[in-house]
Amino acid sequence: MSAQADVGTPKRTKDIISKYGFSFKKSLGQNFLIDQNILRKIVSAAELDESKGALEIGPGIGALTQQLAQAAGRVTAVEIDNRLIPILRDVLADAPNVHVEHGDVLKLDLEALIAEQFAGLSGVSVVANLPYYVTTPILMKLLEEKLPLQHIVVMIQKEVAERMAAKPGGKEYGSLSIAVQYYCVPELVCIVPHTVFIPQPNVDSAVIKLTVRDKPPVDVADEAHFFRTVQACFAQRRKTIANNLTAFVGKAHRESLGPLLVSCGIDPSRRGETLSLAEYALLSRALLDAGLPEA
Repeated sequence: MSAQADVGTPKRTKDIISKYGFSFKKSLGQNFLIDQNILRKIVSAAELDESKGALEIGPGIGALTQQLAQAAGRVTAVEIDNRLIPILRDVLADAPNVHVEHGDVLKLDLEALIAEQFAGLSGVSVVANLPYYVTTPILMKLLEEKLPLQHIVVMIQKEVAERMAAKPGGKEYGSLSIAVQYYCVPELVCIVPHTVFIPQPNVDSAVIKLTVRDKPPVDVADEAHFFRTVQACFAQRRKTIANNLTAFVGKAHRESLGPLLVSCGIDPSRRGETLSLAEYALLSRALLDAGLPEA
């Protein structure tokens, strides 16, 4: 079996699964992509070249890894399932610029890993087909740790991708939209039907490209307070901003909320999904200045 043959095809994937007697673990959200066209779109979106590195999370049997190895100067693939490590090393034997790291990406020191694996390169991007069940924790780790990344190009559940890219006013827009857009500029690359995976998931996926910002688009005095304010405003989506914030600041301060919101140019009867990033930054600053919520 040639290590150079394209992995991301139905026949090659089935051959590898059969050769190694591999069985899928539902708990790890394992779905292997078998469409070369989608793989090429993912790699193209990452804007890689020989001077750049790619950090892959959850490489599976190496379908995307193989494509990344041809596009990037260096690839580091982090895989949690130790059963896949020997398969990856075999499949990628002809790719000397690939390093396979056995570990849980949520527990790894990614800053140290990036510094060690991509020293001397001009930029690093995360490129991955992420398991649905850990999509948000992984992305928030990548963003909150302020890692030196250029792009994050990931295939995730379609509905989650739409929430990340959503604009104010729609039902998809929420605290995840704001968190992602605070750190990145999101762009939906393509929709991926569930039929191009082995095994097939129950829902469609989407590839989203997150271009990491040099700095946030709004001036925030206290990031932790800003995100707590956002979460509070979405606590119960059907409630108004004023009602949701009452639970956040305490009933004793209920009467001061109306004038505070008006001073920010925000109608107290509006709902959380109608506020822009800039309005949330303004609101967080006003609450901070008022000492709310009290420590």
